[in-house]
Formats: sequence, C-alpha cells, structure tokens
Amino acid sequence: MERERLYLYDTTLRDGQQTQGVQFSTSEKIAIARALDALGVDYIEGGWPGANPTDSEFFDARPETRAVFTAFGMTKRAGRSAANDDVLAAVMNAGTPAVCLVGKTHDFHVTTALGIPLEENLAAIRESVAHVVAQGREALFDAEHFFDGYKANPGYALDCLRAAHEAGARWIVLCDTNGGTLPGEVGAITRAVIEAGIPGERLGIHCHDDTGNAVAGSLAAVDAGARQIQGTLNGLGERCGNANLTSLIPTLSLKEPYASAFETGITAGALAGLVRVSRQLDDILNRVPLRSAPYVGASAFAHKAGLHASAILKDPSTYEHIDPALVGNSRVIPMSNQAGQSNLRARLASAGIEVPAGDARLARILEVVKEREDQGYAYDGAQASFELLAREELGLMPRFFEVKRYRVTVERRKNRYDRMVSVSEAVVVVKIGKTKVLSVSESMDETGTDRGPVNALAKALGKDLGPYQSSIDDMKLVDFKVRITQGGTEAVTRVIIDSEDGQGRRWSTVGVSANIVDASFSALLDAINWKLIRDGAVPAQ
Repeated sequence: MERERLYLYDTTLRDGQQTQGVQFSTSEKIAIARALDALGVDYIEGGWPGANPTDSEFFDARPETRAVFTAFGMTKRAGRSAANDDVLAAVMNAGTPAVCLVGKTHDFHVTTALGIPLEENLAAIRESVAHVVAQGREALFDAEHFFDGYKANPGYALDCLRAAHEAGARWIVLCDTNGGTLPGEVGAITRAVIEAGIPGERLGIHCHDDTGNAVAGSLAAVDAGARQIQGTLNGLGERCGNANLTSLIPTLSLKEPYASAFETGITAGALAGLVRVSRQLDDILNRVPLRSAPYVGASAFAHKAGLHASAILKDPSTYEHIDPALVGNSRVIPMSNQAGQSNLRARLASAGIEVPAGDARLARILEVVKEREDQGYAYDGAQASFELLAREELGLMPRFFEVKRYRVTVERRKNRYDRMVSVSEAVVVVKIGKTKVLSVSESMDETGTDRGPVNALAKALGKDLGPYQSSIDDMKLVDFKVRITQGGTEAVTRVIIDSEDGQGRRWSTVGVSANIVDASFSALLDAINWKLIRDGAVPAQ
C-alpha cells in the first residue's frame, strides 16, 4: 500500500521561544535550525521578523536548509492594505520561501480583541494571504482559536478558513490556541472542516498542551484527515507547551497505523539521533532533561522491578514497547536495595560484564548495595557508581590513578570592580603510575556569582591526568543534586552528579559523606573512572 505524505512543521524557534524563561540567541537559533534540518522536519518556523532584534538578526543569518524556512507574522491590520502594512512588510522582507500568517477565527476575538466587524476580518485574511501568494511565497494561515471559535460560531469560523483557502493558502492550520480542546473534539471538528470543503491535504493541526493532550489531539486530527502537524522539540511553548515532536515523531515512524499509512521526512538514521537532538536543546537551555519523557527520557526504558528485569533478560519486548536504540536511547536496569539477582545480572550484562547465575559474588554485590543504601547511597539514580561498585567486588576495577590528597578553600573578596565575589581554589594531587601530578584550579564568576568549590575541584581533577587527558577533555558536569538524608548532628549528605561527554553519553554518579565536599569529590572520581572504562583506557604502569 502506498503511504500518504505527512508533513512536520517545527515551531521551536518561534512558539517554543514563548516558553517562560526561554530566550534564544542568534547563534543558538542557528544551531537549533541545523539540528532540525538534519532531523528531517519539513518546515522550520524561524520567528517573527521585525518583532525583536534577535529574530530580525536571525533571518539575516539563517542557515541554508533543506526544510522550507518559514517566517511568522499576522494578517494586515485594520485601515491598511496588505501592501502598505509595515508589520506585514517586515515579515515579507525576510525573504523566506514560506510565510505563516496568524488570523482570528473566533468571532468573540474579532469583535472584542480586534474591535472590527466580522466581515472586515474576513477581508483581512483574504487580502493578506493573496498578497503572500502574489509575491511567489508559500502561504500558511494559522487559524487562531479555531476550535473555540468553531464551537461558538461554526459558520463564521469556517468562513475564515474558506477566505484563506480561496486566496491560495497552501496550508490552513487549525489551532487549539488555549489548549483546552480534547482529542475527541479535535477529531470531530477536523472531520467537519473537511466535510465543509477544505481538503485534508491542505489542513494542519497546532495543539497546545494545557490538558496534557497535545500529542493525542494532533494524532486525532491526522486520523480525521489533516496532513500537517505543528509542534516543538521537547514540547516547548507558552504556558504548558506545544505538541511534543520528540513524542510525535517516533509514534508516527514506529507505531501502527501511522507507520504503514504515512511517510514523513524522518529517516531511520535520523530517528536514531532523536535523543541527541532532544538533549542538545536542553543543553542550549541549560536545563536538566526530563527523565520521564516518552521515548527520549533517561527513564523511558528503565526497569527497576526484579520481575520486569527477569523477563527483559529473556525477551526485551516483554516490558518495552520499542527497541530503545531506534530513537538513540538505551535500556537501564536500576540497582537498589529492592533488587534481585535478575536485575543485577541484567545490569551487569548491559555493562558488558557476564556473570553466571548462582555465582556467589552476585549475592555479595547485592549485600554491599543494601549496606551502602542504608548509609545514604542511592544507586537506582546513579548507575555508573553502581557499575564501579560491582566491578570492585568482581575484581574487574582498573586502577587508573590514585588521589593522594586534595584541598579546597573559599575566599570572599572584592574584584577589580570593587564588588564582593566568592573565589574557590582547589588543589588536587594524584599519582598516575609512578608519577605524582599536582593541579590547581580557581573558580570565580566576575559578575559575583559563586560557582563554588565543587566546580573548582572538578576543574583541578580534570586539568592534568596525563595519558587519560584525551578521554576526559570532553567531559562536563550537567547537573548537581544535593540531599540531606538524615537530620540533626548525624546528618549525611548525598550528592548525585550527572555528566556528559562529546558523544552525548550521560551518566550519573553518587557520593555520600557528612561533608558535602567529600561527597561531591567521591561522585566526581566515579564519573571520571566510569568514563575511562567506557573509553577503554589502559592503566598506566
């Protein structure tokens, strides 16, 4: 059966930028646009030219893409012609092959927000879309508040769509702007639009996630006949976000009936890089990736229960709806004081360590895990530290280097601008083979923000590890979590550090101590040792 073409429209750079606390720089927009293009989306909406300096600068510097680059704007304003509206002119002057114009389709918004007659709004839609088409651009009409408008006045909402369609719009996008329309309603109204004469192959869907149904609503529109889906990476967007493309893309590519019925621009190779693209965006935003995110989250294929792990060993499909490698993710068998030997053997096997069932060392590893978790460790969230513990018990832990001593001091002093800043200085002495190496590092932010003693220790420890330096140069700390596990005079601090390397690999390590610096340093050591093992480093003689 020949598959229908389904088009993916990304609005991360425009609608995603409306997320509270998100503001992309021009260079960040360029990096995201290139990642989206490599992923294979069909349209990249770059922003609103003229709305702010960054968007205007970005359109001047935008990269060449296979995807259709799109500028966003609004229909002409009352009292102006489309040719003489300076706001519309700024959008057209961006020179993009496609232009998406937002217009009102809810009568309440036309009379209340715009304060113009309903017929004048229809004329604005018609004339604006015709103006875009006359200039040789692909025109898209964003039907704002369409679902609410249809429920209030279906005749007028449809008239707005007809005005855009008759003026030559390639796509008419049905927008659930307030995010309150449920999937059943989205499907029924989309079908009604098609029955009213707007072809499904000209319809798009744009859902917001205010009820947690943006992905489901988008799929309902596709089921009803729409053939373009708009969304954002990681579900960025105003309020609760937009339809999440990192959930929609693998669903469309791997799940029936969509995989057999539709073709998208996402290849199998690009799909295998989805986790990397998702985390690249989080890195740009300086955000910790959501562990529970479908498909791409670190916990999306984590199996903690012993019953699950036992079944996974026999056949992964028992508790996995897809092979995690298809989206660039990996299986995780967490270890905790609830674990049994099935979890343990599965976790060791994923690290390339095969131990036969019934081996007495397995029981010893489980005993150590339970003892250490009683002391405050948490291995279900620090798999790399668990692997090192298991290697130690199995006699498989290489000795790359030995820390002879370390010291960290924090000083409060004035900087050159006569502002008080905190400066952390760390000294670390390690022995590599027969050679001792002393490294010193300072951590200070000239703006007065203290980056702290842990950052200073990390910089010192990673400054000079001799033959191992090439393995750790691309390491960076991406998250640092501290928890006090007991109160009072016996308080114990648990530190979990998330690290990442240049290949996009992420791993977590844990340290526990009454002293937060000791706990942090222990987690740092584990992070480096795990990386050296993964890179196949050979211990120095």
